[in-house]
This record gives sequence, C-alpha cells and structure tokens, in this order.
Amino acid sequence: MTRAVIADALGPIENYTLRPRDPGPPGPGQVRVAVRAAGVSFVDVLVSAGRYQARPPLPFTPGSECAGIVDALGADVSGFAVGQRVVATSWGGMLAEAVNLPARALWPAPDNLSFEYAAVVPVSYSTSWHGLMQRGDLKPGETLLVLGAGGATGFAAVQIGAWRGARVIASASSDAKRAVALSGGAHVAVDSGSPSWADDVKAANDGKRIDVVFDPVGGEGTVRAFRTLGWNGRHLVVGFPAGIPALPTNLPLLKSASLVGVNVSELARADPDAGRANHARVLAMAAEGIFRPVIARTYPLDHYAQAMTDAAKGDSAGRIVVVM
Repeated sequence: MTRAVIADALGPIENYTLRPRDPGPPGPGQVRVAVRAAGVSFVDVLVSAGRYQARPPLPFTPGSECAGIVDALGADVSGFAVGQRVVATSWGGMLAEAVNLPARALWPAPDNLSFEYAAVVPVSYSTSWHGLMQRGDLKPGETLLVLGAGGATGFAAVQIGAWRGARVIASASSDAKRAVALSGGAHVAVDSGSPSWADDVKAANDGKRIDVVFDPVGGEGTVRAFRTLGWNGRHLVVGFPAGIPALPTNLPLLKSASLVGVNVSELARADPDAGRANHARVLAMAAEGIFRPVIARTYPLDHYAQAMTDAAKGDSAGRIVVVM
C-alpha cells in the first residue's frame, strides 16, 4: 500500500498525517505516477494552512509539483509509456508515493536532471517565464530588479533575466540567498533589509531607474520597489506572502508605470495550451542546461512535517524537496 500526507481539515502542519492511500488504477485520460521527489514551497504551505486566496477540496494532500515514473496508463492516453521519467504539476496531491493525474499535467523529465531537481523546475520557472516574458515584456538591455531573489520564483526570475540579456539586480534577505542569486546570474545583489535599500538599488544601477520589478514578496517592499521604476516601468505582482500592500495610485500616473498581475493558475484556465507551452519551454531549456534550480535541503517522506516547517520559515537559500 502506498502512502500520502493527508489532512481532513486545512490548518497547521499538525493537521497532516502520513497515511496509507492507494489512488487505484488511472481513469480515462489519466496517468498513474510513482512519485520519486516533490517540491515543497511557501505557497504549498499557505494552501495547506487554508491561508491562500483559493481553498482546495478536502481531504487534502499538499504539493503542487513532482517528478517520478509512469506506473500505469488510463484509457485514451498517448505520448507516454510505462517506465518513462516525467514531471507533473497539480493543485495539490504530490506529497504521496503514487498519484493519478490528467495526462495534460505531465511532461517528459529532462534527462540531465535528477528527480529532485526536475521536480522543482515546472512551477517556479513557468511562473517566472510567464511574468517576465509575457506579462512584463522584458527586453535585452533593460534592468530587472528581483525581490525575494533567493526564493523559488525569484531565483528562476534571476536566471531567466540573465538569459534574456537584462541587467539583473537581486534583492534578498541573507548572505546565503544573495550568494545563490549571484550564482544564478545576477549582476549585483542588495540586502532587502538595509535601511539604505533604495540608495543601494540606485547605486547598483548606476543611478538609473529600473525597467521591470519582479515581486513575489509583497508587503511594504512593494511600494518602495515601485518607486524605483522609470518611465514605462512594469511592476510584476507574483505573490504577497509578506502581506497585501496598498499602492498609492498616483505613483503609476506620475511614473507612467504599470502594475501587472502574474497569475499562472488563471493562465492555465484561460489559455491552457499557452500554459502547457510555457512548461514545455522551460523544461527544454533546463534540458539544455540553461536553467537549473538550487536545492537547499531534501527530506524523506517520513519527515514531511520538517520539510513543510522549513518551507514555511522561508529562510532557506534554495528549494525544499521531499524524496520518496
């Protein structure tokens, strides 16, 4: 019997237990995946606690991304084979040893990445790709300011921005996170907790204004980051774990700058083919060695609570991964 992390009510990590759960054979259009590794992000913990803007159905198994091996195919499934290495995304369900998923939620795993690394590519990199390339229209030669640059989407944004040919300024809260951002291609890193943060960012860009802000953090940092923008600047709202800020509406007018929402869940609903294409693109670039995530720590499934606690703290420089 396979096992899964399950809660009957959203809430603290103590609500979750590791229980026997066999998902059974895959239904029509589904693929059964033997999970080998699953990423655990801050957002995953927010969802599991019932503190996200959308609430999943119960009982609930956390985890939105995984890598594993195709175990069985349902009727009407083509393009996959039993024994094939795959990555998958879903609205929960991944902290488990086996899961049935729609075939459209799967992609071939890059051969050059282990299960641990492959598991944490699709969500963060496709989110950052959608934000920078499609919503923010980041151009070569522009300056990109990445908040939370040591986190999942922040680090992905650093790598995508560097690949795009932008000047990347990384803002992060610790020496370790700033070092990770620099290793990912950031040209300079600043301390997000510095009292002279605005001056530090300005100096990092030779006194010039910022073109694009990538903001997966929120809170008071959003307003101060928006103030760094120049004419036609774009501030990408990716998340707000630090709180939902109140932006004075005179700022966009005075700067002729834009506040732009980045919501990959809505993209998947409104244009599922575009969402799948983004996943395929970033996975192909990971297969070429262009993108590679950083893993801070791995935990066995039996230590899922420690993994979730680690992700909730947000202190780690790199991703948290659970290994089955």
